[in-house]
Amino acid sequence: MEQYDSRVDAYIAKAAPFAKPILEYIRTLVHETSPQITENIKWGFPFFEYKGVLCNMAAFKQHCSFGFWKVSLLNDPSHSLMTGDTSAGSLGQLTTIADLPSKEILVDFILQAIALNENEVKVPAKKAPAEKKATIETPDYFLDFLADHPNAKLTFESFSPSHKREYVEWIVEAKTDVTRLKRMQTAIEWMIEGKSRNWKYK
Repeated sequence: MEQYDSRVDAYIAKAAPFAKPILEYIRTLVHETSPQITENIKWGFPFFEYKGVLCNMAAFKQHCSFGFWKVSLLNDPSHSLMTGDTSAGSLGQLTTIADLPSKEILVDFILQAIALNENEVKVPAKKAPAEKKATIETPDYFLDFLADHPNAKLTFESFSPSHKREYVEWIVEAKTDVTRLKRMQTAIEWMIEGKSRNWKYK
């Protein structure tokens, strides 16, 4: 696979003006860290790979995200990473380059991710939460995603409260950024097709 993928160029070109410099910065930094890292598009988003997935980036209407595939295994003395609810990536919602940690910190994370893949280290399976919250709100990142797909948004808004909850829980409870992005993309496809009961995706 090539180091650079023209589909990532197209993705950045279509991003909002505020997002383009953030995406370009991340892309440049990743490749400067290691020329062995290649690009790919998975579930509609740019991914960086070396012996497996290392990290991914995404642009939404009002923020960008940058996530590491094995974030829970990274050493983080600067406390820059979000390892709990990573719905906005591993570094929170990004609206400017200044929202990112320093170049040195990011390079260290990328090198750690490379080492984990080289050593074939797996992320331990997470246990299911003991209880679910009584109420759940539709997260902003999914609302932004729906806003880009008017037909799917109309379908979602026509759902009953319990059906909306099923979709939102399915997306929010994803264990990784990659799974969450894939589920949002799949949900959009189902809604555009007018399907309403396929949320139990395996």
